[in-house]
Amino acid sequence: MRSLRSLSALLLALVACSHAQPPPTPPPAQAIAAPPPPAPAPDPVAARPPPEVAPASIYFDYDTSELSPASRPVLQDLLDQARARPDQSVRIEGNCDERGSREYNLALGQRRAEAARKYLENLGMDTSRITTVSNGKERPRASGSDEAAWKENRRDDLIPTSGNVGVSSAAEPASR
Repeated sequence: MRSLRSLSALLLALVACSHAQPPPTPPPAQAIAAPPPPAPAPDPVAARPPPEVAPASIYFDYDTSELSPASRPVLQDLLDQARARPDQSVRIEGNCDERGSREYNLALGQRRAEAARKYLENLGMDTSRITTVSNGKERPRASGSDEAAWKENRRDDLIPTSGNVGVSSAAEPASR
């Protein structure tokens, strides 16, 4: 009987050892964060065109078409803007105050517009981009028959135009 007991004990020991232990559970794997997807490339920004040439005015003394010292920087600024916008031209409108005959003021307005045109050409502006017209005394900016009104009306209006000369790009004519 002893051998039966020994055999049973041995058999139990073998059976107990024959059952393999389950492997230890691996520690939870650390999730490696995937790099975020690359941000979409921004749409290429279209280059903004330079701003349009701004309308301007220059003023004259009584009964003269000579440019004043104050008018030269205005014309230089206009030229600088026009160089950045070769698609725009300039119309120069000569204006006069109400004194003098219609014919005289039309001629004086033309001489004033031509003086500004010539100055711009001497600075290097292409002559094909400049047109001149005289309004004479027909388009006053200021009403009245006093020195303040007359001074305001003795002027050249420098009006940017689109590629077609004579077509104003301003919403309203600057000479009114």
